[in-house]
Amino acid sequence: MTATLVRAPGLGDDVVGHLDAQIASARRLLGVVLRQGQSIRARDVEQVMARLADIQAEMGRRAALEGTRTAILTAAGTALGIPPHTVTIDALATLLPEAHAAAALARSAELRGLLAEVVREHAINRVLMRQELAFLDHLMRELGAEPDTGYGDLSMRSAPAPGRSTQASFRTLDLQA
Repeated sequence: MTATLVRAPGLGDDVVGHLDAQIASARRLLGVVLRQGQSIRARDVEQVMARLADIQAEMGRRAALEGTRTAILTAAGTALGIPPHTVTIDALATLLPEAHAAAALARSAELRGLLAEVVREHAINRVLMRQELAFLDHLMRELGAEPDTGYGDLSMRSAPAPGRSTQASFRTLDLQA
């Protein structure tokens, strides 16, 4: 005996609408991450922090989208007779009219591409921030007349040696004419 799939009325519109909302959110997130990268490169601390606030706000909006996603996956899982967490876009498409299925598959691919780009750009930003912080740590050590340990892992740095003053004579340039 073969199970008959029960098409859920309105599910196609819900899925496509949800994917459209996810894509719009991912585009906003990508835009903010790209602007944050520009701010990092410009060493504009205020803008870096402002973009971080924008990212947090967008992540809050994306969390709200998860409620809709959960409802869609639950409905699809029920119709397919499988647990909601195992529903794939391909399985979900079998429940949709052909036009909605094609639109959902295309939008899902677009969303995956956008999210991959967000992850890639965010990883670049993290590397840039680590480099900036390592350079700042290096400069602070130079200004503080502390031993230069290079640009290594910031967490491995030790406190000043006992008896060594944390006050420094701030010699940054020794120029002779």
